[in-house]
Amino acid sequence: MPRTPIHEATTLRLEILDKDGHADEALMPDLSADQLQELYRSMVRMRKFDEKALNLQRQGRIGTYGSTRGQEAAQAGLAMAMEPQDWAIPSFREQGLMMARGIPPHLIYAFWKGDERGSLFPEGTRCLPTAIPVASQLLHAVGIGLALKLRDEKAAAVGFAGDGASSEGDFHEALNFAGVFKTRTVFFIQNNGWAISVPFRRQTAAASIAQRAPGYGIEGLQVDGNDVLAVYAASKEALERARRGDGPTLLEAVTYRMESHTTADDATRYRPKEETAHWLERDPVDRMRKFLSRKKLWNDKKEQALMEACAAEVEAEVAALDAMPAPDPTDIMSHMFQEMPWNLREQRDALVQELQGREVRR
Repeated sequence: MPRTPIHEATTLRLEILDKDGHADEALMPDLSADQLQELYRSMVRMRKFDEKALNLQRQGRIGTYGSTRGQEAAQAGLAMAMEPQDWAIPSFREQGLMMARGIPPHLIYAFWKGDERGSLFPEGTRCLPTAIPVASQLLHAVGIGLALKLRDEKAAAVGFAGDGASSEGDFHEALNFAGVFKTRTVFFIQNNGWAISVPFRRQTAAASIAQRAPGYGIEGLQVDGNDVLAVYAASKEALERARRGDGPTLLEAVTYRMESHTTADDATRYRPKEETAHWLERDPVDRMRKFLSRKKLWNDKKEQALMEACAAEVEAEVAALDAMPAPDPTDIMSHMFQEMPWNLREQRDALVQELQGREVRR
């Protein structure tokens, strides 16, 4: 018998804005002038938060930090498409998305300072704490997506990861389970080209991450991750599909990490200058400002006002961080379980006794 095809799939890519801010009007999402400006404001706010975080780290006021510079469009576009009932399950480079979802920025700074209270979010915020182990959060997103399905909640769980995480076993297990059980999950992969110092071409022989989706029986789409309008449109479609119960989606947002992997890394040792220059010309913030200016929706006066507002907000959040009272050392054992198990209680009590003993010896 001759060989016959059992499945044919084409991986699609979505772009709306080019690097100079020209839009394909036929693909424009249904957004008002206010919403278009809000997308830009959100990205600028993310960048100013990020710049301050890098300065705080260099001053020794927070610990090792993973910058989001260059990935603002991916996070702002998705954030606007999400609804309050949706869940965010972040990795370690979603500070912008978390801010847009209502997490107070000073708490995010506190997390990078090593303060456990940086993971205590306001009541009702459907966002899990930052997950450092690579790709582990995708499994959490599948579990929440399954719970949403079983409860028939019209909501979606968005799991975040980078291109490096797509080489982990957890990535494949999560997509396989989600495909079989049609969980209400969106996998949002920010492909920034580098898994620390490993380039994407050394991680997979595939042309894209999105093309893996058909192998798990789910929808897949690649989107220009520096095009905030394309990210919004693609995210809205994927989220609505999940909320309807029509199954998960794998979204690959192709973007670029403009800074080093973290402040403990030096990207100049492995990334060519020409590559960084290429992506600098495709800066997501500049691209959106050019678009708004062409639409007569933005000008220098608005830009100055926005910069002043962002600077004031950042300084206020740093002041809120500095005003936080010293943490309770036992916080490292709190907040994980609804009811603390016996073995953790024993460890907490032992820590308290040790601290009290130190006070007596003084």
